[in-house]
Amino acid sequence: MTALLELSGLTKRFGTITALAGIDAVVDGKIIGLLGPNGAGKSTLLKCLLGLIPFDGEAKVLGRSARTHGMEIRDRVGYMPEQESFISGMSAVEQCTYAGELSGLPRNEAMQRAHAALYYAGVDDKRYQPIDGYSTGQKQRVKLAQALVHDPELLFLDEPTNGLDPRSRDDMLELIRDLPGRRDCAIVLSTHLLPDVERVCDRAVIMHHGRVRFTGTIEELRADRGSDRQLVIEVKADAARFAEVLAGVGATCKPTSPVALEVDLPDGATTALIFRTARDAGVQVRGLAPRRESIETAFLRVIGSGDQVPL
Repeated sequence: MTALLELSGLTKRFGTITALAGIDAVVDGKIIGLLGPNGAGKSTLLKCLLGLIPFDGEAKVLGRSARTHGMEIRDRVGYMPEQESFISGMSAVEQCTYAGELSGLPRNEAMQRAHAALYYAGVDDKRYQPIDGYSTGQKQRVKLAQALVHDPELLFLDEPTNGLDPRSRDDMLELIRDLPGRRDCAIVLSTHLLPDVERVCDRAVIMHHGRVRFTGTIEELRADRGSDRQLVIEVKADAARFAEVLAGVGATCKPTSPVALEVDLPDGATTALIFRTARDAGVQVRGLAPRRESIETAFLRVIGSGDQVPL
C-alpha cells in the first residue's frame, strides 16, 4: 500500500533561513497530527507537499512527487490554509463553487458540491451572504467546505481551530473527527495545540526547528516512561483515605479524583503491597495500570524540556 506521505531529504531554505532541514519520514494513518511550536516548519511543509513552493529533496503525496506532479496532487488533496483566503464580496456558495471549478469540476457540478460541502460544514443557512461579514468560526467552516468541495482523498488542515471560542473549537474538532468515516478521506491536522491532537488524532508527527522529531501513534508518543513502581490506581471510593493508608507503608501518593490516585511504590515493593494494604484497609481496588506520560510531558521530552508547551 502507498503511504500518504513519503519524505526524503526534504529541505526548504528562504535565503539564509532553513525552514525544513533534510526531513526523512514515512507518514500514514487516518487523522495525523502535525504538531510543533509556531515556527517549527509545519505550514512550509504543507506548501511543499502541495507543490506550491519549490524545495530540495523528495516528497511524495499519495505516491505522486510534489516536485513534478503538484497539480495532480492538488486534484486529490483538499487544503484549508491557516490564513484567510477569501475573495472579498463573494458569498460562501460563490467561493466554494469557484474552488470546485479551480479543481476541474464543471460549474453546475461545482455548485452542487458547494451546497453539499457548506451543509456538511454547518454554514448552509448563511451561504448566500458575503463572507466578509462572517464570524471567525463561520469563516473557518467555509474554509473547511472549500477544502472538501472536490471530494479529496486527503485533507491538509492548517491550524483549523485558530481564533475559535471554546464552543466553536469543539464543533470544529467534532467535524474533523467524523470526516474519515463520513467522507472516506485521511487528514493531516497541522496545529500547535496539544489538546487538539490528543482529542482527534490517531497518529502524530512532531516537528521542531525544521526537523521531524517523532512519528508514530499517540499511544507510542505517550508510552510508559516510568518504572514498574509508578502506578495509576482506581478504587471504588475514597481515594484520599487510601492514599493516606498507602503513605503509611512508604508509598508516595497523589489523589487525582475521588476514585483514582497516582502512586509511587517504595524501593523493593511490588503491586502485592497495593493489594495487601487495600485488603487490610477494606478498600476495593478496581483498576491498576502503569502511569503514562501526559501528552504535554511527552511533547517536551521529544522537543527538549527547555521549550514552552503549546496549550
